[in-house]
Amino acid sequence: MFDDELDELTRKHLRRQLKTVNSATAPTITIDGKPVIQLASNNYLGLANHPAVKEAAIQTIQHYGVGSGASRLISGTQTPHHGLETALAQFKMTEAALTFGAGYSANTGIIPTLVGSQDLILADRLCHASLIDGCRISQATLRVFHHNDTKHLKQLLEKRSGAEKTLIITEGIFSMDGDIAPLPEIATLTSEFQATLLVDDAHGTGIMGEHGRGIVEHFEIDPNVLIQMGTLSKALGTIGGYVVGSHSLIDYLINTCRSFIYTTAPPPSMAAAAQAAINIIQSDPGRRARLWQNRDQLYQGLKTMGFQLTNTQSPILPIILSDPQLAVSMSAKLLEHGVYVPAIRPPTVPKGTSRLRLTITSEHTPEHIETALHAFRQVYKLISPTT
Repeated sequence: MFDDELDELTRKHLRRQLKTVNSATAPTITIDGKPVIQLASNNYLGLANHPAVKEAAIQTIQHYGVGSGASRLISGTQTPHHGLETALAQFKMTEAALTFGAGYSANTGIIPTLVGSQDLILADRLCHASLIDGCRISQATLRVFHHNDTKHLKQLLEKRSGAEKTLIITEGIFSMDGDIAPLPEIATLTSEFQATLLVDDAHGTGIMGEHGRGIVEHFEIDPNVLIQMGTLSKALGTIGGYVVGSHSLIDYLINTCRSFIYTTAPPPSMAAAAQAAINIIQSDPGRRARLWQNRDQLYQGLKTMGFQLTNTQSPILPIILSDPQLAVSMSAKLLEHGVYVPAIRPPTVPKGTSRLRLTITSEHTPEHIETALHAFRQVYKLISPTT
C-alpha cells in the first residue's frame, strides 16, 4: 500500500530516514560509533546539558514521579507547572502564562480558540506548519501575505470585509530561513486595523533582546499589545510549548482550548527543568554572548567561501542549494568529514529551495567551527557554478 509512495519519494530525493544518535544533544554527538560535530540542534544555549537543568529534572522526578497522570483540569496542577508559568510570565513581562505539552499542540489549540469560521487570519507565507495547521483547524478564512511584506499585509487588511475578527500571525525568527519578522511595522498595522497579533517566538526566546526575553524585547515592543507563544525545546533545552498574555486570555484558554483541556499535562520534571533554564538565561548572559560570537564566526566563514545563505539574522544559517539531490549528497559528504548538517527539502521548505540548515550554539568552540568550515571547503566542489 505504501511502497509506491515511498519509491516516489526516493526517486525525487525527498525520502527521509531517522538517524540514531548515541549521545546527548551537544556540540559533538555520536552517530554509528563516530563522534561528529553537531550543527543541527536548536539547543542554542546548551541548557539541555546544563548541570542545574538536569538536577532540577532529577530532583523533581524523585518527588513527583515521571508522569503527570491526567490533564490539569482533572488531576490538578502540580507545583512545578505553576512555578514555570509564573516564571514565564515574569520573564516575558506579561500578566500570565499557560504551558502545553509541545509547541505544536500550543499552536493547533490557541489559534482555533482565538478565531472561528466567521473570522479572518492573515499569516506570513513561511509560517511554521503548526501555525498553518492551527489556521486550518479554526475554519477561519486564511489569507497568506508575502514573506515579511508589510505592504502586502496592509493591502489584505484594506480588502477585508465581513470578518468578525482578524488575527495576524507571524514567526519572530523564521525557523527555516533564520530571518526576522518586521514586527514593529506589523504591530502598527495590527493597531491601525484593530486586529489581534500572534507571534510565534519559538526561536527567539532566550537569545533575542537585551535580557534574552525574545523578539518582542529585541524590538522594544510593549508585550501587552500582542499574544506571544513559544517553545521550551529550543534555547530552554527542555520540551513543551507556552503562551503568555493577559490574565483574561489565559483564563479563557484554560476553559476553551482543546489541546490544553484534553491532554495529559507535561511531566513536572520538564516544568522544573524549564524554570531552571529561565533562571540561567537571566543570570548568565555570557552564554548568549558566546552564541552570537560563534554565529558570526561560522556565518563569515561560509560567506567567504561563497555559499548562498538566506537573509538570516539569527543562529540559523541555511545554505540554499535548490536541488534536493545536491542537498542530500552534501549532507552525506559532510558527515563523512565529521560534521552533521541535515538536508532540508520540500515540503518542509518551498519547492526549489532545498538547503542545508546549520544551527550554532554557545557551546561550540572556535575549534569546532574551524573544523566544520574545513569540512565545507572539502565538499565545496559539489556546488555547481550556478548555485
